Amino acid sequence: MPKCHSEPTLTVIFFSFFPAVNFDHFQILRAIGKGSFGKVCIVQKKDTKKMYAMKYMNKLKCVERNEVRNVLKELQIMQNLEHPFLVNFWYSFQDEEDMFMVVDLLLGGDLRYHLQQNVHFSESTVKLYICELALALGYLRTKRIIHRDIKPDNILLDEHGHVHLTDFNIAAIVKEDLRATSIAGTKPYMAPELFQTFEGSHPGYSFSVDWWSLGITAYELLRGQRPYVMRSSTPANEILQTFHKVHPSYPAGWSLEMKSLLRKLLCIDVQKRISCLAELQDLDYVSDVNWDAVLSKQPPPGFIPNRRRLNCDPTFELEEMILESKPLHKKKKRLARKTKDQGSDGLMKDFLVRTVLPLEDCSNLHSTQFEAGLFRPFVDRTWKVSVPLSAHHYYPSWKADHWFSFDPVTGDNVLLSLSFKSVSGAERY
Repeated sequence: MPKCHSEPTLTVIFFSFFPAVNFDHFQILRAIGKGSFGKVCIVQKKDTKKMYAMKYMNKLKCVERNEVRNVLKELQIMQNLEHPFLVNFWYSFQDEEDMFMVVDLLLGGDLRYHLQQNVHFSESTVKLYICELALALGYLRTKRIIHRDIKPDNILLDEHGHVHLTDFNIAAIVKEDLRATSIAGTKPYMAPELFQTFEGSHPGYSFSVDWWSLGITAYELLRGQRPYVMRSSTPANEILQTFHKVHPSYPAGWSLEMKSLLRKLLCIDVQKRISCLAELQDLDYVSDVNWDAVLSKQPPPGFIPNRRRLNCDPTFELEEMILESKPLHKKKKRLARKTKDQGSDGLMKDFLVRTVLPLEDCSNLHSTQFEAGLFRPFVDRTWKVSVPLSAHHYYPSWKADHWFSFDPVTGDNVLLSLSFKSVSGAERY
């Protein structure tokens, strides 16, 4: 399918209404997780005492590993989302070394951790998980978002046991009536049409891939193993052969209704697969579900995480303290010493990194009164005007910061903000 092109745009973001928030406003408590180039720690905002999860990513590593686009896309997607079954975004900022995203703190652990702890999930619990995640997928569809990486690792539990979908690092936004064609995901959870698209035998894919991943995840939660045996290193052609040769087995102890639901989620034929919330709600198996009650988290899950312990691998904290060459809890002293050694010019040494990583410093989304416990509003803070970009924008002068973003639908580069050093904070644009 040919790539869709559109005029590049200039996105202007105003944050002057809100008080500045940066790294100094948080107390670092402990590390709880890590990814390929980022880590997650528990933090407490000093003024409100509210707890959050802070994801921080080394900027140089992002550039070296060509992950800049995914980081920007995740930020752009998350700042426009708000749902009970998502991990919601609160703040973003950066310093010389890292960029930070502050999100909801969920201490129930991810489903992968609980599978590794040999937790047995009952059918009723998995049924509730499916309903909660289906509501999240229905919401994402209204935003034209394909998550593309639904798996137990990316599903977190809150203290009451409700699920929350996280990690939009490889999510895609598709325009209406168009299909996605780029290939991304975790192979054991990727739908057949993704591999067919990779092989050139399919014109692309859409929201149905997330429902396949939901089916794989539900099967794994019930049985402790996935329906298809494959690894991340398995070639695409072998995976496609597996889909056609192997028929998943369904234990006799599962209800006929659950088996039927999983078969509909794991249907290789996209046209016959459950691919939207309405199709799921039409099934007799969920006719007893009060969807409004599910949305408000009224039905109690059958599994509640242990509240007396941190539901994550304890080695994350040890690695941060012992193995990490630049631990986060020593950042203030380290940067202060670096600034003193380099003088005032030291803060400009990361200029190139700041250019390709447009995370606006102190860009907080919500005011203090909402942090105190009121409903967190959706704040629409951006609008676009058409501005063509030329090649010189990639090499700005030292007199200004040009921070770039891109259109997540078309992939075109756009200028996120342009701020001159001589302009005061109140006049910045």
